[in-house]
Amino acid sequence: MLGENCGITGAYTIDKIASYLLYNSLVALQHRGQEACGIAVLNGNEIIVDKSLGLVVNNFNLERLEKLKSNLGIGHVRYSTTGTSSLSEAHPIHVKDKNVEIALAFNGNIVNFLKIRKELKEIGYSFETNSDGEVLAKLFFDEYKRTGDVEKVVDSIFNKLDGAYSVVALTNNEEFIAFRDEHGFRPLNFGIDNNGNILIASETVALDVNEISNFQTINPGEIFIVKDGNYKRKKLRDAKPTYCMFEYVYFSRPDSVFENKVIYEVRYNLGKELAKTYKPDAEIIVPVPDTSRPAAEAISQMTGLPVVEGLIKNRYIGRTFIMPTQKERDRNVKAKLNVVKSLIKDRKILLIDDSIVRGTTMKRIIEMLRKAGAKRVEVWITCPPIISPCFYGIDIAIHGELIALNKNVEEIAKEIGADKLCYQTMEGLIRAIDHENKLCLGCLTGNYPTKQAQILSDDMKNKELKERSRYWEIEAR
Repeated sequence: MLGENCGITGAYTIDKIASYLLYNSLVALQHRGQEACGIAVLNGNEIIVDKSLGLVVNNFNLERLEKLKSNLGIGHVRYSTTGTSSLSEAHPIHVKDKNVEIALAFNGNIVNFLKIRKELKEIGYSFETNSDGEVLAKLFFDEYKRTGDVEKVVDSIFNKLDGAYSVVALTNNEEFIAFRDEHGFRPLNFGIDNNGNILIASETVALDVNEISNFQTINPGEIFIVKDGNYKRKKLRDAKPTYCMFEYVYFSRPDSVFENKVIYEVRYNLGKELAKTYKPDAEIIVPVPDTSRPAAEAISQMTGLPVVEGLIKNRYIGRTFIMPTQKERDRNVKAKLNVVKSLIKDRKILLIDDSIVRGTTMKRIIEMLRKAGAKRVEVWITCPPIISPCFYGIDIAIHGELIALNKNVEEIAKEIGADKLCYQTMEGLIRAIDHENKLCLGCLTGNYPTKQAQILSDDMKNKELKERSRYWEIEAR
């Protein structure tokens, strides 16, 4: 299973209801991170930050939201891909001195954050964490303190950073800012309701839940600024679109829209591509809930095989990848999924899932189906084999942990206990998403759209480290 590092949102409201819009947005974005959640609002010329470990609904109630009443605010849900799972690393990150305050939250991953961190330390900044979020916040603060001009701040950030970053930020000068790197790896959208309230969010579902039906994308390389109730958009860099293919395959909610593509429709198309490529030897189709359901429906329509809900998900566990360690992920697979034995016993199963990273989760699912009496388990995967890490915000492991790096399909099938394994083709993936030449496929090819990510990948591979976190520890010394 995979992890991804955040969902972000921000609001400007006519009345002081920003915290309520942010709460609704964060609940809608909870699938993007379950380790921590937070809201920052502007109260006069002071920024107030309230954040907690755990789920939004378990932490923010009416009383807390009332204390955060404001016209301006930003919010965040977090899953860590750098740093650790601690409250100090939760967003929004607040930086201030006697005169200047900013709060910032972002979704993505800064590839060269250790270099920027070192430069900031040399001019006097100290750091409480090892996270790229704190580095980005203090870089923003430093630039803003010197210039007081948010356009100049973001322009400088574009010059210095390598990586993926969709960002929302507040200043104590009543400015609400959002921007997105020129590659547009991570989604970012805005909408305006009938009352003139402005909402920004990682996914369009957060706009839907706040009854904002008309939305637009914040373009790659663009800054969006709200000041005195008015907003403006400005292109600071030419767009170089390389949208993350995993937003389509796995991470975004199926009812979201990413760069004019409905996620549900893309996943349905992925199933169609698989059914065009392979012929199943099965009696029933069993999707691994929930991301593979649209693909399973498409395969059913094209093959005539019925879709059976043979795996039932515990809705209160959440995604197993949101556990920080593999041991915890493994322990939670059985807590998350249970087999309907009467549907599985003596049947030939076509198991559909979105991806195989380490192989451990798929192996345990197949073991569960075997114990339930499955006669045969054939596995179809809606994306191609993952052979390289992601450095742009998806927590895909280092090279040594990737099951597909040094094994062929038959070897992987044997490792996970499948009778047969079929991966999506690269051509099928590209046709299904229909963004040819505008996708980041780094984890599938080992070729990355930014220079520092390519260098980092090669360096990590050469060092043959067993743990991703160990690499950052070594480099930070």
